[in-house]
Amino acid sequence: MNIKDVHNLERGTIFILNFDGWDLQHCGGKFEHYDAVGETPKGHQCIIEMKFRKTYYKTKLLEKYKYDQLMNMPYDLVKIYMVVDPKGVYFFWLNDLKLKKPEYKYCPDTTLWTKKKINKEVYLLEESQAALINPV
Repeated sequence: MNIKDVHNLERGTIFILNFDGWDLQHCGGKFEHYDAVGETPKGHQCIIEMKFRKTYYKTKLLEKYKYDQLMNMPYDLVKIYMVVDPKGVYFFWLNDLKLKKPEYKYCPDTTLWTKKKINKEVYLLEESQAALINPV
């Protein structure tokens, strides 16, 4: 999978969410720390970071750096972390999420562009913490 494939997945997901009452625009082609911006179905301003995983993991990994960048956005924005994997679609509403202490995991240094691995500080999110789970 390359960056063009990821952007197509992001755009397709936004297209489907907009049919369900969201009003989102794609911004993943730029260097923001999120992939979509707009409004929730209830009219709240939001940003969404999307991750598409080929492999299912019971816990969902969220980089602390990415979390910190999202949480540094204006307070009144709803911040959502969305994970899609072979078993479902998970929405984590970050504004109210209670996180455990971050851990260090040996991960690729970027999502797509390298096979180099480094230790990253991450949060491990439980599926039960997701506000919306759509099993596939």
